[in-house]
Amino acid sequence: MRSVAKFCGQCDCGCPELFVDDTAPVERQVVITDDFGQRVEMSLDQFGSIVEAAKSGSLDSLALVR
Repeated sequence: MRSVAKFCGQCDCGCPELFVDDTAPVERQVVITDDFGQRVEMSLDQFGSIVEAAKSGSLDSLALVR
């Protein structure tokens, strides 16, 4: 798997990370791991819809204000 990004917060429990696995089946090529070892797998198309939602601002209300 190829690491694409780490999403580090203000804690000491680890960081969620985004990977792309080009060897996985198409519907499972994007992998997001959390700080506790759990993972979510999805297609590039599914991940693209998350990116589009973030770009459009529809996920802004979920972001924590610091």
